[in-house]
Amino acid sequence: MTILTNFLRSLLLTIIFSFAAPIFLVGGGLIFLSLIGHFPGLQKLTEAIAIQIIDFLATFGSGTPLRGLFVISLTCSFVGALFDRYAYYRYQILRIDSSVAHKL
Repeated sequence: MTILTNFLRSLLLTIIFSFAAPIFLVGGGLIFLSLIGHFPGLQKLTEAIAIQIIDFLATFGSGTPLRGLFVISLTCSFVGALFDRYAYYRYQILRIDSSVAHKL
């Protein structure tokens, strides 16, 4: 039973962190661009970069950048869950193989 609860806990944490990572990455990038934009001469450059990021997100969100960010985050969480499931499967196979090798 503890193996199942450990797996579910690992899977849940992986899904949460994989969902939050793109949000923090994009949000942090936009905040960083906003702060850099206060330096003289960099306003137009940082504004152009921010507009490109927002347009990229709007592409995935049917015209809405926030929806695009959620779509990318959901995709990352799905891929993270698949990777965690694969890692758990490999761990089980390697654990079984090592226990069989020790008995020989």
